[in-house]
Amino acid sequence: MAKFDLHTHHDRCGHADGVIEDYIRSAIDAGLAVIGISDHSPYFAHEADQPFPGIAMARSEFPNYIAQVLELKERYKGKIDVLLGVESDYFPDHIELYRSIYAKYPFDYVIGSVHQTRGVSIFNRNRWKGLADDVQTEEKKHYYELIRDSANSGVFQVLGHIDAMKGYYPAFSDIKGAEAEVDEALKAVAANDISLEINTSGKTKYVGGWYPSDEILERALHFNADVTFGSDAHLPARVGDEWEEVSKRLKEIGFTRWVYFKQKQKVVVPL
Repeated sequence: MAKFDLHTHHDRCGHADGVIEDYIRSAIDAGLAVIGISDHSPYFAHEADQPFPGIAMARSEFPNYIAQVLELKERYKGKIDVLLGVESDYFPDHIELYRSIYAKYPFDYVIGSVHQTRGVSIFNRNRWKGLADDVQTEEKKHYYELIRDSANSGVFQVLGHIDAMKGYYPAFSDIKGAEAEVDEALKAVAANDISLEINTSGKTKYVGGWYPSDEILERALHFNADVTFGSDAHLPARVGDEWEEVSKRLKEIGFTRWVYFKQKQKVVVPL
């Protein structure tokens, strides 16, 4: 079974260790056949070139990022399949700008991740303090409505960490009343023939484990939504982290396949 990992970062984003080649070498050492490079997209709509140096690369650095991945793709041909990706923020008001920029480059795939809702990071530890139950439900609904819309945008092949709001607030999983919104997001993944990732970086947050929950994966299978794998590695040593465990869990849930993307086309990997 071809082992793959579509979600890796490197030093350009300002909060990961190591250069791209470190992640490729780590992937080879871990026995991967395919490694996707997917650093955080710049803030394309911001007036500043690099408004948040510790979060994402400068806009002016983006062409250099693309060129380096393409060069490494050629250099490692025959040793490992290096894929050109990016983890893109999903900002509804700016989606056409992002679409037009990504169209200029030969991406194998684009990961769409909702990192903010109502202008606040999903990882903000204070956003849930003092919120009444009904307000928490509305916030969860809004999050999944954004994820559904990102699936329908046509810009992304992979949806990143779709319950990562639980990262620093594990009780997020227990908020009731947003089940229909979760289902609509999963239906959109299936309808648009894209995928959601199983992301093993939850272990680096309070919640532990990975994203999304088994409950969401069971619903994804029910709606025939495809899944893929991403370690979300910010350290080279985490490339492919828990791949075998995820593979085993998916088979237990009932999945018979997962996928990755090459030139934006699905490559099916049987489980």
